Amino acid sequence: MSELSSTFALPDSAAAIALAGSDGTALRRLEALTGTQIVLRGLDLQIRGRSSQVERLQALIQLLEPLWQRGEPIGPVDIQAALTALDTGRSDQHRSMGLQVLATSVSGRPLRPRTLRQNSYVEAIERHDLTLAIGPAGTGKTFLATILAVRMLQERKVERLVLTRPAVEAGERLGFLPGDLQQKVDPYLRPLYDALHGLLGQERTSQLLEKGVIEVAPLAFMRGRTLADAFVILDEAQNTTCAQMRMVLTRLGENSRMVVTGDTTQIDLPPGQLSGLVEAEQVLAGVEGVAICRFSDADVVRHPLVQRLVQAYARRDARPPAPAARKRTDGTTARSEP
Repeated sequence: MSELSSTFALPDSAAAIALAGSDGTALRRLEALTGTQIVLRGLDLQIRGRSSQVERLQALIQLLEPLWQRGEPIGPVDIQAALTALDTGRSDQHRSMGLQVLATSVSGRPLRPRTLRQNSYVEAIERHDLTLAIGPAGTGKTFLATILAVRMLQERKVERLVLTRPAVEAGERLGFLPGDLQQKVDPYLRPLYDALHGLLGQERTSQLLEKGVIEVAPLAFMRGRTLADAFVILDEAQNTTCAQMRMVLTRLGENSRMVVTGDTTQIDLPPGQLSGLVEAEQVLAGVEGVAICRFSDADVVRHPLVQRLVQAYARRDARPPAPAARKRTDGTTARSEP
């Protein structure tokens, strides 16, 4: 089949830099995924390949247009998400997602959903009083919820934010922690502070914490309360017991919204204890006003290696367990047959 040459003109240098990446990594990835050859000369993308390959690349570049038009760097997640949308006939949804900017970070970076599942998650939070987000680390479950919480606070749709998580150690025994009560629980809540600092800045976050507009507290502090006019985020919910989950869900008061996030592959509860998140996913399926959003490794938006790590562990978890050892009558050990 004969090759086709085509030129795609970019509007300005910011768009060219955004699409190519500082070291050309994005272009190399586009080449690998479409089988084309791409050369950037000035503001012109010169493309060579079979006609079907060139058309596919042009469609992909057009899907990414909302990003490079803003001069926003194109990452591997953005390219893969656009390609998936193209292959599944969801280009229109992906294009509208690219136009959506939820907020701007303190460093000036636009914050937005980057995959179609993330976009569905944002829509679910906006439409439901209770949203459960379940999936692997790095899929933006907590960060997107925090963005929407801060936005609702700034728009005066809620009066306060309540961010909580169970104080469960991730496989380590930290022992006694010095300081007052807040200092003792702060290490468990650090990821929530990090998200707030990225959105509001450290100074503004501190001011809102001092005024009580934002409350970051361990789950034990929720008992007996009614959380009205609030946006509540329960993070790391896989480490709640069934009783804790039931307790916190029933704290929801008038004009409030709650988002529960967790990864059921990273449960740190004692062996044999059922996770409250696992139970809630089963019990609340189909309940009016409740949305359940499930993420996969394709939605990981951290370092590209994180996605590969999640996939590797998922493959390991899917393998059948090794045969157990059994004792022979002569005292030696033998493997049980599968």
